[in-house]
Amino acid sequence: MNKQTTHIIVAMLLGILTGYLCNASLSPADAKTVAGYFVIVTDIFLRLIKMILAPLIFSTLVAGMAGMGDAKAVGRIGGKAVGWFLMASFASLFIGLVFANLLQPGANVGVPLPEATASAGLKTASLNLKEFLIHVFPRNIFEAMANNEILQILVFSLFFGLALGQLRDTKAGLLAQAIEEVVPVMLRVTDYVMRFAPIGVFAAVANVVATQGLGVLLVYGKFMGGFYLTLAVLWLALIGAGFVVLKGEVFRLFMAVRQPMLLGFSTASSESAYPRLMETLKKFGVNERVIGFILPLGYSFNLDGSMIYTTFASLFIAQAFNIPLSLDQQILMLLVLMVSSKGIAGVPRSSLVVVAAVLPMFNLPEAGILLILGIDHFLDMGRTVTNVLGNAIATTVVAKWENALGAEEEDDEDASDPVLAAAVAK
Repeated sequence: MNKQTTHIIVAMLLGILTGYLCNASLSPADAKTVAGYFVIVTDIFLRLIKMILAPLIFSTLVAGMAGMGDAKAVGRIGGKAVGWFLMASFASLFIGLVFANLLQPGANVGVPLPEATASAGLKTASLNLKEFLIHVFPRNIFEAMANNEILQILVFSLFFGLALGQLRDTKAGLLAQAIEEVVPVMLRVTDYVMRFAPIGVFAAVANVVATQGLGVLLVYGKFMGGFYLTLAVLWLALIGAGFVVLKGEVFRLFMAVRQPMLLGFSTASSESAYPRLMETLKKFGVNERVIGFILPLGYSFNLDGSMIYTTFASLFIAQAFNIPLSLDQQILMLLVLMVSSKGIAGVPRSSLVVVAAVLPMFNLPEAGILLILGIDHFLDMGRTVTNVLGNAIATTVVAKWENALGAEEEDDEDASDPVLAAAVAK
């Protein structure tokens, strides 16, 4: 365990202790006021993360595309990645459905049920295929970067990188070299920002515990325990699938990505883990061009933790309101979630929005969302760490398929990747 990982763990424990003391010794109003100061620190840290995301994604992805220089290679690699994403998404939804039926977390939930007509106040209108497809394509790249729209930055970078790769033998080659030089600069900036991670973690955890208290964990202990048990099963499935391709290296990968996973867990933010995950995968030996292409794609389409939550939470609400769903209805729900979940990238509180949008289709009350809003942060911590693990395995598996794993350990990085070697030969 390296020094920063230790610092993050200590910061998380101190955050729990500080939050508990505030919650136990102060009135609810005063505890909320104190928590507001913690929010300031957390927001500053997350703003620093968002500050580097757009230039980091753009530079790494464009450099990767320019290095490949072949649209067929990009299509092949992207096809393999999307195939893995779809398989992982289906497995996540299916495991969530199975364990929600086995564990029955909503049966005798033990808390007052909200009125069935109450509204959770979530904006589900933005979750439809038409809006999603239109939203994928940027109307202005600077607007996309300003709003950290990962999917839109990805689309522009693909076009820009491919064009740059085709013109690499012209004067545009200087621009390609310049963008490639931006990558190590952004990684150094990332290192500076990540040094503030323990402070951000401390504030994030202290804020939640100060306002919610630890008692809420006891009230919803059955639901949370069941959900985390289900996540553990998904982890085993992801690692098992990774083992099929990576063999014993998947365990070394799991150990290597502990720090970004811990960072994502403690902040409940996938964005906070992205820069560190990128660095970790590079050190692990994944070719940085593959990382630059697959990882942003995964952050948009491969949210395994969010997937498993949607089926688990939907069935929890059905059980809490004692509304039985037949096997046919549950399978249909799985398929609906499989499609609708692909539009959640960039949607605030995306997992809850997906659940709220799907509930009325099966005559389930949207008010059920109110049951889990209070503990959503603790659930989001589990969702986020699972998303990080899923994307780490997916990126490494695709790199293995492309013979682009272990390149960092070679003297000639490009020689180990036939795609890159072909690009260099040109």
